[in-house]
This record gives sequence, C-alpha cells and structure tokens, in this order.
Amino acid sequence: MRQIILDTETTGLDPAQGHRVVELACVEMVNRSLTGRHLHLYLNPDRDSDPEALAVHGLTTDFLSSHPRFHEVADQLVEYVRGAEVIIHNAAFDVKFLNAELERAGLPRFNTLCEKITDSLLYARELHPGKRNSLDALCERYGISNAHRTLHGALLDSELLAEVWLSMTRGQDSLLMDIDDKSVSALGIAGGVSFDASSLKVLRAAPEETERHREYLEALDKTSGGSCVWRQYETAGTSGNE
Repeated sequence: MRQIILDTETTGLDPAQGHRVVELACVEMVNRSLTGRHLHLYLNPDRDSDPEALAVHGLTTDFLSSHPRFHEVADQLVEYVRGAEVIIHNAAFDVKFLNAELERAGLPRFNTLCEKITDSLLYARELHPGKRNSLDALCERYGISNAHRTLHGALLDSELLAEVWLSMTRGQDSLLMDIDDKSVSALGIAGGVSFDASSLKVLRAAPEETERHREYLEALDKTSGGSCVWRQYETAGTSGNE
C-alpha cells in the first residue's frame, strides 16, 4: 500500500484570481512506514504573494524567482503520485490549485493521476466531531511536537500530517469494520463471528522481528505520551511472571 502525504503553499486563496502554487511537498509511506523518499519543490509563480499568504509561508518573490516554474517540473509530480493514495489536509483547497497548474501545463486533472484522494480534515472531523481539527490541533491531540513550526512550510506540514495520519488510523475495532449490518446478514452472519482457532499453526517471531517490534512500541509510546496500551499489557505481563 503506497500512500503520499501532500501539501502546498500558494500566493493566495483562489487560483481563479491568478494565484499560484509556490511550494509543493510529498512524503511517501509504503505499508504505513515512512520511506524517506520525498518530493519537495519550490516554484516560481511569476507574481507576488498576497501579504496574508506571505505572512503564512514567508517565501518571498525574490527567493522564488530562482526556482523553476510549475510546468518545468510537473512531470516529477505526475510520476511521483501515479497509482498512489494521496492524503491531503483540506484536500479541496490544494486540489483546485493543482488542477489549475496542471491545466496550464497541458496535463490531466490531479485526481486522474493518482489512485485516490483522501481528505484527512474530513476524516478528523468524523473522528473528533465538534473539536478543532487543524493540523496544529491534531498535533497537540496526538502528542506530536510541532514546536519547530513557526511558519507554514509544505515539507514540514507533510511530515507532521504523516505522523498525525498514522496516529489517527492506528486503531481498528473490528475485522469487519468495512462491512455494514446488511452485508453481514447477507453473508449469513448473525450477531458475531464464531471461530475455532485451535487448529491454527503458531509461528513464533524471530529475534530480529521481536527487536523491531520492541523499537516500534517504544516509538509509539513516545508519540502517544506514554499511553501505549501494548506497553501497558507488556508491563503487566512481565510483572505477572515475576
């Protein structure tokens, strides 16, 4: 499973008024693990940023003038997102800008380039109704440090959103979570699932797998502020053996 966390910075709020993308960043995850293979581009918009936008990202016209224009590097984006699920916070905003830039470059619309677009803001609102779900608020909720975030930057925001997304989607309450009640009934399942596991073959983890699992739990415990349930059970199990 290949997922891309994407963010942009722009000269203003509306591409229909001639505003452009000035920074684009993508962070890659494969099977829910960050690969370190990023795409990060500064772009020359051939115009000034609105004062309000400049106050957000701090990318001056002078700095951006030495960087390529979108159409000159558009193929990098096309190849990078091809076939992947792209996760964006407030996706409608970024996608309308990407579509405008792609149209100028004579390329297809963004949703046709990737497998799927997922809006992490909509997901967060469903998960935490009635609460603030900005990236800063989600970082605070999930114990992810954003102290180094004084200005908005597409790469930093993508990296933070990747951590937030992993935290938001870590839990799973049921193996049948994607099947509604009618579908369950159609499968002949009434109430719950009865399953005899006594015939299953037990495969023990190799030492290196156990060590990787321990490192993962330590990282999970750190990002959750010491509330990792697995570590609590692990400690309880060790105490019981003693």
